[in-house]
Amino acid sequence: MGVNSNRVEDFSSQETTLRITTESIVPGMEIHNVCLPPKKTTLQKLKQRLGEIFFPDDPLYRFKNQTWCKKLLLGLQFLFPIFQWGSEYSLRLLRSDIISGLTIASLAIPQGISYAKLANLPPIVGLYSSFVPPLIYSILGSSRHLGVGPVSIASLVMGSMLSETVSPHDEPILYLKLAFTATFFAGLFQASLGFLRLGFVIDFLSKATLVGFMAGAAVIVSLQQLKGLLGIVHFTTKMQFIPVISSVFNHRDEWSWQTIVVGVSFLVFLLTSRHISMKRPKLFWVSAAAPLTSVILSTILVLCFKLKTHKISVIGYLPKGLNPPSANMLSFSGPDLALAIKTGIVTGILSLTEGIAVGRTFAALKNYQVDGNKEMMAIGLMNMAGSCSSCYVTTGSFSRSAVNYNAGAQTAVSNIIMATAVLVTLLFLMPLFYYTPNVILGAIIITAVIGLIDYQAAYRLWKVDKLDFLACMCSFFGVLFISVPSGLGIAVGVSVFKILLHVTRPNTLIMGNIRGTNVYQCLGRYKETSRVPSFLILAIESPIYFANSTYLQERILRWIREEEDWIKANNEGTLKCVILDMTAVTAIDTSGIDLVCELRKMLEKRSFQLVLANPVGSVMEKLHQSKALDSFGLNGIYLTVGEAVADISVLWKSQP
Repeated sequence: MGVNSNRVEDFSSQETTLRITTESIVPGMEIHNVCLPPKKTTLQKLKQRLGEIFFPDDPLYRFKNQTWCKKLLLGLQFLFPIFQWGSEYSLRLLRSDIISGLTIASLAIPQGISYAKLANLPPIVGLYSSFVPPLIYSILGSSRHLGVGPVSIASLVMGSMLSETVSPHDEPILYLKLAFTATFFAGLFQASLGFLRLGFVIDFLSKATLVGFMAGAAVIVSLQQLKGLLGIVHFTTKMQFIPVISSVFNHRDEWSWQTIVVGVSFLVFLLTSRHISMKRPKLFWVSAAAPLTSVILSTILVLCFKLKTHKISVIGYLPKGLNPPSANMLSFSGPDLALAIKTGIVTGILSLTEGIAVGRTFAALKNYQVDGNKEMMAIGLMNMAGSCSSCYVTTGSFSRSAVNYNAGAQTAVSNIIMATAVLVTLLFLMPLFYYTPNVILGAIIITAVIGLIDYQAAYRLWKVDKLDFLACMCSFFGVLFISVPSGLGIAVGVSVFKILLHVTRPNTLIMGNIRGTNVYQCLGRYKETSRVPSFLILAIESPIYFANSTYLQERILRWIREEEDWIKANNEGTLKCVILDMTAVTAIDTSGIDLVCELRKMLEKRSFQLVLANPVGSVMEKLHQSKALDSFGLNGIYLTVGEAVADISVLWKSQP
């Protein structure tokens, strides 16, 4: 049977519509050809497909039709975004960046010390991590507002995963080596994703998963800070809800009223300042300056009353000076290498997800674009460099970036200003932190992570998508009652299950005609729709793959059975034709083609006609190449459902 025997034509044909001149034509109704896509070689198809997968943004479009000199400049701007905005930098921009840089420095210094404690690392490592990574990101990063440094979630995950195997108190040197090694692998993984343009890997951490994970992590982090807020000395190292609560009440004899008074007072102060800044965004500096103000005031308080406040534990000695090199501490062998790699990948994914999400959020507010793959490479390279300069995992912090944005940051120079302020602190101000009470660090952490509990987002998930809400709750309770990595793993598992559910159990629906029009829509959605006598019109809303072909066959046969029962119950005419609307079938494989052929044979035995409506180009091409279309005949494939119904109806009327 020829190509045109069922009104299928090659794209190369100049004719785009075909008017059928038989008696079956409805007056005024044109029956169009269903065209095949342009012919391409296998190499051309592969090139186009790989381009769509890995280069959806066509990053090299700016290099087209440019001179070699211009291409060199564009290449430098592409690899180092600082060359893009550096040529237009002005004194006015510098003034704004200095203000925002100093503002986020006042937040970054106490947060850096606090988050290092959260990761069970020496406090000084948190300050080191607020110096080198921001400098590197300012050269390689494409976001103008991202405030780079340690973050609570990555710190918590690193601390919990490493401390399960190695005690930071009994083996501090080994623990530090593993932390730096994990940071190196986190950076290597992040940079590899960017270089290979595999950013879709992090999409498996859905919004629902992250909402639950961050809320659970925020609760665990806050409960862990009860050790400092209550002055408990012997506290559990476990990160589950029940052991932490048990440890709090089992060590009531260690509670210190002095520590509780200081901690609660400053916690109320920090939460109040945060509330003020949320209610009045112009007062952003109140919450930004509150942590450093708390550190200064509490240090002065302890220093003035040190004889009477001996029960309040303090940070103690912090070494002065620049980041010492730590490349010699990276360990690429030994029994703990697998632990370092696993920790690096998990913290790398989490920090990458947070950093890119934050960068895109503020880019959207200022109407510029952040290149996700370049961000991955920038964050990855800064973590690899950081691991060699006594830093642990860093990324874009939401709290720091929000302050940076509200303070009027214009470019990444604000990160350079912040790093300069941290440098001055490292060189000259470290002795001032000797009497800073640990309880203040706990209060700062609680204030920072409490914003991660987004109950409104959880409520929206419940209203919109119950399966997303289930993933959210699995993540939340998994983190609370099992462990941080297990909670994350459960949430990812639920998200993957959701994807598999959508792939293997696609949506199908029965369609009807909106009276007085040539439009066909879901029967259950529009009241104006009605069944077309003798026709069953079904829409498939997914690709047809080996994973869902059996289900689709069973579901379509069930639709036919239910339609026959409805016809019998309502004394309607007999069912003669089944139309599959394939508008939403974006792809098909050999199993899907077998399904179509098998379905046609089964319906033919029952004296039903199977018709395909509006198959997309790639589906049409595969059906044609497999010779599946040859068996459909002249009235087996149409451009629209309306044309199929009209043409076949008139054809039936013309027959005796």
